Amino acid sequence: MKLKVFKCNKCGAVVLNFDESETLECCDNEMIEQVPNSVDASFEKHLPIYIKEGDKLIAEVPHVMEEEHYIEWIMALTEEGYEMRDLEPGMEAKVEFEADGVKELYAYCNKHGLWKTIVE
Repeated sequence: MKLKVFKCNKCGAVVLNFDESETLECCDNEMIEQVPNSVDASFEKHLPIYIKEGDKLIAEVPHVMEEEHYIEWIMALTEEGYEMRDLEPGMEAKVEFEADGVKELYAYCNKHGLWKTIVE
């Protein structure tokens, strides 16, 4: 399964796309594809980190969770589908998934966009 994430620069809507579309539109404008970052050299950390405990995968992003700057969601991608956990300011950016088949983890920062970690 291949994921593309698009964002509308006018209204801020974020769309997950799994159907290989090259472009999407929102607010009468072409949405911008969010290319996932995979190198985290900034002070605020964005890359999802994980540990496997039995049949569980615990994913975390060591990031601030303030009203104006936070991780909006963490997602686990498998060959068959995905699971997403929405987050809000004040919450801990730490979630749990079933470990079986998880290939990639994604996190979305409201200020710095999309981040990806390969699960080994």
